[in-house]
Amino acid sequence: MSNIKTNFPPLNEQMDVIKRGASEIIPEDELVKKIEKSLETNSQLIIKLGCDPSRPDLHIGHSVVLRKLAQFQSLGHQAVLIIGDFTGMIGDPSGRNITRPSLTLEEARKNGQSYFEQASKILDKEKTKIVHNSDWLSKMSFEDVIRLASKYTVARMLERDDFTKRYKTGVPISMHELLYPLAQAMDSVAIKSDVELGGTDQKFNLLVGRDIQREHGLEPQVILTMPLIVGTDGVEKMSKSYDNYIGISDSPKDIYGRTLSIPDSLIYNYFELATDVSKDELSEIKNKLEDGETNPRNLKRQLARTFVRMYYDEQTAKNAEEEFDKIFIKKDVPDDIPEFNLSAFPEINIMDLIVKVEFAPSKGEARRLVMQGGVSIDGEKINDIKTSIKIKDGQILKVGKRKFAKLKK
Repeated sequence: MSNIKTNFPPLNEQMDVIKRGASEIIPEDELVKKIEKSLETNSQLIIKLGCDPSRPDLHIGHSVVLRKLAQFQSLGHQAVLIIGDFTGMIGDPSGRNITRPSLTLEEARKNGQSYFEQASKILDKEKTKIVHNSDWLSKMSFEDVIRLASKYTVARMLERDDFTKRYKTGVPISMHELLYPLAQAMDSVAIKSDVELGGTDQKFNLLVGRDIQREHGLEPQVILTMPLIVGTDGVEKMSKSYDNYIGISDSPKDIYGRTLSIPDSLIYNYFELATDVSKDELSEIKNKLEDGETNPRNLKRQLARTFVRMYYDEQTAKNAEEEFDKIFIKKDVPDDIPEFNLSAFPEINIMDLIVKVEFAPSKGEARRLVMQGGVSIDGEKINDIKTSIKIKDGQILKVGKRKFAKLKK
């Protein structure tokens, strides 16, 4: 616990906030005792969240656990964001069936800084303590590592789900990967964390932290896991690699548009886990989804506005909605679209044009877009990949639903 004094809400109010959307609190009775002690001594709990610097671009999926950390801040507790610059050189193997490529210390630190800058859209920047685990892990001798490794058995380590699957299928597990949960546990020892947050895929690592803290004579941390949010495709967990994400640093129009693309089944889940709408509002949203009279699209529009407002502001959210309506409902061209000077190309093949304005990385991809019927010039659909376009000043090229370019002669 931290000795900084603050005003805390009563226990029941804190627990209501903390439990919202949580998958597990292990063990919940210990958390109650920690909060009771915090109230008695007027001291902050130390709430830990480790940041994986291999993924510096944050999306709504990452925001779920970051919002939980922000909620602890709002209750008066000390948020500690650990930049895993040292553990980044190992690479967290959680949920992976192959060894993750390691980062250099410099790469990990650079990514960690980007992570914090984006996380500051959610956290109170002034009240968040930032630490790098290289500060203590890099000082450990080989003797220290041997002693740490002696605290845990290989059998227990192989209980971890992803290790179990890899071991049974003969997929190699490198020795350094077995050290990752122990290194993460040493972070909990170093900052004396009271609570550690993580996604459900982090449960094993967080439990190891409890064990290693106990081995060091510390009161073990309580662990709180949050669900891994499903991406906009409604199938896989949100990830940039699946292109099913809503980035918290995306443009307002992209946040709005991507949100409207989610399946109806995710609306309530996104409201509950990724926004701060009240319990009453959540209840109202649930009722509307079940009554059969409310068009789910209206709730998606509300969700999209909420996201843009959270990461930008109210006026920007309103503008994003108007822009979306203009393009997709009124079928107009947006006001602000990029211009491309093609004076060097009086006539150009449609696939070459798409690549030239960088709406596709290759002619093969451009071919696919044309064949799928997603390309038009001044509202006229182009279906033939051999089509040659005579460039005229002010022509509008549209590719897909959201990409527009004004052609200049």
